[in-house]
Parts: sequence; structure tokens; C-alpha cells
Amino acid sequence: MAAISRTPSLLDRLPAVRGKYEPAGAIARHTWFRVGGPAEILFRPADVTDLANFLASKPDDVPVTVLGAGSNLLIRDGGVSGVVIRLGRPFSTIRIDGVSVQAGAMALDYNVAKAARDAGVAGFEFMAGIPGTVGGGLRMNAGAYGREFRDVVREATALTPHGDIRVLAPEDWGPRYRGSAVPCDWIFVGCVMEGVWGNKDEIERAMTLVQESREETQPIRTRTGGSTFKNPNGHKAWELIDRAGCRGLRLGGAQVSEKHCNFLVNTGGATAADIEGLGEEVRRRVRETTGIELTWELERIGDPAGSEL
Repeated sequence: MAAISRTPSLLDRLPAVRGKYEPAGAIARHTWFRVGGPAEILFRPADVTDLANFLASKPDDVPVTVLGAGSNLLIRDGGVSGVVIRLGRPFSTIRIDGVSVQAGAMALDYNVAKAARDAGVAGFEFMAGIPGTVGGGLRMNAGAYGREFRDVVREATALTPHGDIRVLAPEDWGPRYRGSAVPCDWIFVGCVMEGVWGNKDEIERAMTLVQESREETQPIRTRTGGSTFKNPNGHKAWELIDRAGCRGLRLGGAQVSEKHCNFLVNTGGATAADIEGLGEEVRRRVRETTGIELTWELERIGDPAGSEL
């Protein structure tokens, strides 16, 4: 009898790793919206070397997506094809030497600010108002309250699509408003930042003001994804959205926040399609009302419902 051939699954085609592969890995729980389909394969690398070896050995046609804190991310309902990389604890280290702060890509921005405060290093207070990780902050040059990552980062480290390590000076990183010059298929794994000596009590007060302001003006205790749209030149996105009459607008289980209308909220039963559809309706109304085209700041990945992984 002739042998029955079968098409190798994606898992069969991936290299051996020291970390963990999880087919049909649930990734919605790692995002602030808590919506979206699974990863075809979820990969948790053991460390930077394990990740570099995976990238160097995987088939070139296998797409790779990196998942951070999921604070500014919408995963579509059909899930994400290929391999989704979830960086874990080995990538969340924070080390301080004088006024120099070395942080892994999965270090929470707030934890960086707190560690710097404890060491008496100022300049990182703004990071207490950014609900994400260092890796995401490097990718989008995250900022809050008048300062951005480019104000403190001295060098960033990233892996190329084939696992080569690159140490990037600021001119190579190329930060800009909510973006950078680094190719989207490179993976940030950490950076070195620099602050100045400061008084711990003054740093604590500044961090408290940042957090109180965020609590007062943003719907941080809801299922949201942070700022939805970038601020157009000379305008604030929330003001344009408000002018277009979108405050409180709903679609399915998604709503434009009453508190800050550049935030979309999952009221409890939203799908990713509800959230993205509501965002597109907001864009349409702002365009018709003001003539200004809003650009998504929220990253949207994956396939719509009904797509086969």
C-alpha cells in the first residue's frame, strides 16, 4: 500500500527551541481590549539567544509578529497567521548603573520609572504615564506629558529578521512622532537610557502628578487600547472627534469613551470587528466634518472573522 502523504503543519516546519511553542495559542488575554482570535503558533523564547536562533533557522516564508503588553493593539477576530512571539520575564530586566538605565523590551514603562526613582535618577517620570513596555516604546517613540523615549534613549538593541544583533545609535534608530526608522520586521530586545541625578521625593511627586492626571483624564480602568488616532499637525485628535459628535458613539459592544474621546472602549461584549468598525466610523465623521483624515495610532493585526489559520 502506498504511503499517505500529508502537508507538514507549521509546527513541523519550525526549528527546535529551548522556549515553548503553543499551537492555537490564546493571545487576546495578553491585550488590553481582551478581544481577537488565536495565534497560529505562540512562541515564548527562553532568552535573546533562543530568539535569535529561532529567527536564523525558521523558514523564510513564515510570518512573525511580536506581542508586547498589548496596550495599544487590536487583534482581529480571525487570529494571527504564522508565529506570534511573546517575550517573557527574561526580557523584562532593569539594571541601573549611575544615571544609566538598561532595560529589556518587556520591562513595563512604569517599572522603569519606579526603578529610576528608587535609585534617585530623574528624567523617567513621564514613563509612569505610558501603559506599555520598553519594546513598544522604542517602536513608536512613545511619549507622555511633554517627553518621549528619544529624550532618554542612548542606544537600542534589535534583532534582524535573520537573528543578527544590531546595536542602534539614536541616528540609526531614527525616532519620530509615534514611529521610528527601524524596519517593522526587526525585533527590539532592549535599550540603554540615561537620566540625571535627582531628589527621590521630587521624583515621586512628579510621578504621582503624572498618574493622577492620567487617572483623571483617561478611561484607564476600562478595556481600552490607549490613544486610538495620532494627533494631526496643529490639531488634537480628541478635539476633532468631539467636534464631529462622536463622544459616546457606539457600535455593538464598542464605544467611544465619554471621558476621553480618542479612546475606544470594549464595554464587555465587543468583538474586534466592532472596535475597528467604530474607529473607521469615527474617521469618516471627522473627515466629513473637518476635512481632516485621522491616522490610526492603535496597531491592528491579524485576519477578520471567518479566515482560516
